[in-house]
Amino acid sequence: MKKLDVPQSGSQADTTAARNRYGQYNRTRSTPVNPNTTYQGAVRNRLSVNSAAWRALTDGQRAGWASLGEQMTRTDSLGQTYTLTGFQAYCSVNGNNLAAGNAVVSAAPALVTPSGLLTATITLTAAVLSVAYTTTPLGAGIRLFSYCSKPKSAGVMFESDLRLLAVSAAAAASPADLYATYIARFGVPVVGQAIFFAFHLYSGGFLSGPLAVKQVVSA
Repeated sequence: MKKLDVPQSGSQADTTAARNRYGQYNRTRSTPVNPNTTYQGAVRNRLSVNSAAWRALTDGQRAGWASLGEQMTRTDSLGQTYTLTGFQAYCSVNGNNLAAGNAVVSAAPALVTPSGLLTATITLTAAVLSVAYTTTPLGAGIRLFSYCSKPKSAGVMFESDLRLLAVSAAAAASPADLYATYIARFGVPVVGQAIFFAFHLYSGGFLSGPLAVKQVVSA
């Protein structure tokens, strides 16, 4: 039910408040899905590793992460910006490091804002999924993080549920072949359906802004 009200987000009793492009609305609360997949387990394991490591840091190291967190901004579901706590900054940086296959760092690094991809051209059929990108090759230590959605109707224009599909080698050259990884996770692409992608560049624990692309599976 759409309504005029103060900005709200979250659930109370059987009602969930949220917002979309048209404004504030309420809906019946739904039970979160917990498929407990291998991929979900890997993310939870990274969080568990980071939580345990955070407790082992010195007070000085935690203060460094708190300082870094104050420089890292995010936008919530209501469109409001906020900064991270030290623990959130630690988990963000080292979650990216673990996903990239790099070592966890105890001392907070200097904030890095990687430049994103300039272009991403996707070839997508039932038998091919490759991404030609520029600039190529990537710089030293730079990796491509490729996120994607499950298959959607071609009429869908927005999708926020994107999963990390693949992380390239450092300084990888275009194109990125994502087909085998995609079908192992979501199955063979179906002609006429759409897949949403977001590409980020990784550097030193930080990700660039996304280059977002929607692509319809062609014959």
